Amino acid sequence: MGYYIEVEENVKVYVEDLNPKGKKTIVFLHGWPGSHKLFEYQFDQLPKMGYRCIGIDQRGFGKSDKPFKGYDYNRLSDDVKAVIEALDLKNVILSGHSTGGAIAIRYMARHNEARVSKLALFAAAAPSLIKRSYFPYGLEKKDVDDIIKGTYDDRPKMLRDFGNMFFFQHITEAFSDWFFQLGLEAAGWSTASVANSWLNEEGLFSDLEKINVPTLILHGIHDKVCLFPLAQAQNQGIRNSKLIAFESSGHGLFYDQKEKFNKELIQFIEE
Repeated sequence: MGYYIEVEENVKVYVEDLNPKGKKTIVFLHGWPGSHKLFEYQFDQLPKMGYRCIGIDQRGFGKSDKPFKGYDYNRLSDDVKAVIEALDLKNVILSGHSTGGAIAIRYMARHNEARVSKLALFAAAAPSLIKRSYFPYGLEKKDVDDIIKGTYDDRPKMLRDFGNMFFFQHITEAFSDWFFQLGLEAAGWSTASVANSWLNEEGLFSDLEKINVPTLILHGIHDKVCLFPLAQAQNQGIRNSKLIAFESSGHGLFYDQKEKFNKELIQFIEE
């Protein structure tokens, strides 16, 4: 059920649309540097339970077009708006993992929560992936600089190293190879450009205060990419939010504890 939607002139993004007649619609925004395929173990189950699941490949990633520019959070959230409007979606549960979570937050603030009834954040890269003078909880700036440098010098090695810190639970070599291939589907320039956005985007702090819909925050306590204090900052900044810590998960909590993940998400949707 995949198709393409034009989000600006000469740029189309790929959309996976499962169970279009489902009772409630969940829009999934993937994290860097993957695609909608990261949510395979949600898409396997949730449509069977009557939900419509829409996965958007961000520009530059997965099956979407890969223009050289347009990788700041404003443009990426505008792409999401274009998809939601093109499909005439209403009362959406907007959900995002990692950078996808940051894009979801920007969408909520920039577009006044348009057509969204609930927000779900999974290991979201917000309010800042890196440490700042006023926010001491993220990664060191050098860590991101090294990722960008690695992208330009030896992207496959960078992706393999990133994959090795992504999950907390044991994964098979075959699964690791699959995850690695998802990263390779992206363009090098988009991979580096989104990483640059982690450094340059500081508006998410004020964006959190503009969110009014019920918000679920799921975050692994062993996350080495988006450290757990980020989730606590989200919980403090979003007035109508609930934080659930995943005790046996790293950054890939949608797989590390996929049964719990699906259960918590469904429970939130049905509240």
